[in-house]
Amino acid sequence: MSRYRGPRLKKISRLGALPGLTSKVPRPQDPNPRKRKNKKSQYRIRLEEKQKLRFHYGLTERQLLKYVRIAGKAKGSTGQVLLQLLEMRLDNIIFRLGMASTIPGARQLVNHRHILVNGCLVDIPSYRCKPRDIITTKDEQKTRALIQNSLDSSSQNKLPEHLTLHSSQYKGLVNQIINSRRVGLKIEALRVVEYYSRQT
Repeated sequence: MSRYRGPRLKKISRLGALPGLTSKVPRPQDPNPRKRKNKKSQYRIRLEEKQKLRFHYGLTERQLLKYVRIAGKAKGSTGQVLLQLLEMRLDNIIFRLGMASTIPGARQLVNHRHILVNGCLVDIPSYRCKPRDIITTKDEQKTRALIQNSLDSSSQNKLPEHLTLHSSQYKGLVNQIINSRRVGLKIEALRVVEYYSRQT
C-alpha cells in the first residue's frame, strides 16, 4: 500500500487529532442523538490505533511493519521502543523542531536536500537521529525563508524536552532519546503491537 495522498481532514474526523498529518482543524460536527454508537470490536480498536500511527508519521504499511519487527527485537517494551524509533526519524525531528508545519512538509525539505545532519547532507527522511546530532539547514536564502515561515507559525507550540532549537542559527540539537510518554500523539502503542502480532 502506497503513502496516503487523499483528503486529510477526513482522516482526522475519523481517527482524531493527527498533528503530523496536517495543521488544519476540522469543523465541529453536530452531535446527532438519533445516531446510535456501535460498540467497537477489539480488531477495530487495534486497526484504528495502527492507522493513527501510520497516518501521523506518514508511513506505508510495509515501513510500519518493519519498525514493529525492529522494536520487537529490541530490549524493553515493544510499544515504547516503537514510538521512540518513529520519533527519532529525521522528518519527525524537523517537524517537532518547528522547521516544518507537518511531517510531509518536513519530508519534502529532506528529499529536496535542504537539511544537514552533523554538517553532512542527508536526503533520507527515515534517517534515524541519535543523541548529540546537530540538524542545520543549507546556507541558502530560499531554504531559510521556507523554514523561517514555519518557525514563525509554530512559535506557540512547546518544544519537546529532548530537543533544543537555536532559531536564529536555524539549528536544532537532539539532546537524548525521547521518553515515550512525551510523544505528541494520544495513542496506545500496545494495540498496534497486538495488531501486528500475527504478522511478526
